[in-house]
Amino acid sequence: MNKSLVVTLIGPDRPGMVNAVSERALAHGANWAESLMANLAGQFAGIVHLQVDADEIEALSAELRALAAPGMQVVVAVAGGPKPAPTRRMALCLVGHDRPGIIQTISAELTRQGVSIATLTTAIVSGAMSGEQLFEMNAEIDVPEGVALGDIRRGLEGLANDLMVDLEFGRKSA
Repeated sequence: MNKSLVVTLIGPDRPGMVNAVSERALAHGANWAESLMANLAGQFAGIVHLQVDADEIEALSAELRALAAPGMQVVVAVAGGPKPAPTRRMALCLVGHDRPGIIQTISAELTRQGVSIATLTTAIVSGAMSGEQLFEMNAEIDVPEGVALGDIRRGLEGLANDLMVDLEFGRKSA
């Protein structure tokens, strides 16, 4: 029976970090199901979902934890538990002048409405015409079945006006 491990790594970026995880995963017959990895401010940050036979979980977890070193943190969690309630996956995109508090304001509204953020990417980019610093956010959010999309839209649009940002909210395209 396959189980899921979620592995997070963070530390100074250097060649071979992904290879070290993938070698250990392969040695235990694990399948690399999905991952998110980035170099942020000189630090490597990665999250990996591995599917592995239940008999291999302890040994693989120990080998992955052994990758930790001064400055390198490795956390291994066995995924599982009760199945979440049904949700609808929606897309949420935002662009506006960069300033502190945008993510906190948006995430507070989503939390207030019982919405979970499934994925979130952000960046500060230079505006094409003005050269000013713009903040871009792209998220996939999970909206519980009983929550009205119109309520979420109204709440987000009110915030977009307050924050002076452009916001798009709609069904996630396939």
